[in-house]
Amino acid sequence: MNEPNLIAGERLDGLPSQGIQIIQNPDMFAYSLDAVLLAYFANPNKKGRGLSVDLGAGTGAVGLFYAKKVSGQVKLVEIQEDLAQMAARSVRLNQLDDRVSVIHSDMQEVFEQIKPGSVDTVLCNPPYFPVKKTTKQNEDEHYQIARHEVAIDLPKLAQTANKLLKNKGKFFMVHRPERLGDIFAALSARGLEVKHLQFVYGKADREANMVLVEAIKQGRSGGVRILPPIVAYTADNQYTKQVETILYGQPWTMD
Repeated sequence: MNEPNLIAGERLDGLPSQGIQIIQNPDMFAYSLDAVLLAYFANPNKKGRGLSVDLGAGTGAVGLFYAKKVSGQVKLVEIQEDLAQMAARSVRLNQLDDRVSVIHSDMQEVFEQIKPGSVDTVLCNPPYFPVKKTTKQNEDEHYQIARHEVAIDLPKLAQTANKLLKNKGKFFMVHRPERLGDIFAALSARGLEVKHLQFVYGKADREANMVLVEAIKQGRSGGVRILPPIVAYTADNQYTKQVETILYGQPWTMD
């Protein structure tokens, strides 16, 4: 691994199971467990030998964690220049320059750099919260774009993913369970049929606080399968064995 060459305010965070380190500045935005679980959940066709794209990549966590379990090219698309630069430095730090690249672009304007219909797999950890008059938004621009639908909403995200994907290509996303109605409506209306869901629970006795979604472009309607749940923490606030294995166990493999 190369030297990180951190600048003021930055730190290194890592995922031991994948042998990946990410350069982050917590004053801007830092990835959390949802990014790890999305990368773990994504199970593309042909063991990931085709082109994969991480939309709204931030500092590159999802795409870099995922890149270590696939063999194809991975492109990270990020609208914020400073986050895109950190992602590019993390790519070099992890010596993945031969397969992973960063594109500084609005995902809705990326089609000159990525040909429509050329992508096998799209991943996205999108902003979770719609913008309404009553919505309390983060004052910091980085957090606002990451958490609230100011730069992209679900319908526009679904349209972008559809345009990038080949027929039968896969779309993977992590979101909030309370948005499932919006998710199904947005994806189905744009030719992306949901095929697998997996709910994530903070603790076993609580409601789900995340949902992992897999959809297929031009897939058959119906036949949604619910995978076994992921429970993150024990009653005494330790990682469960399931999540501990994801974070610290053997490198992930494709089914």
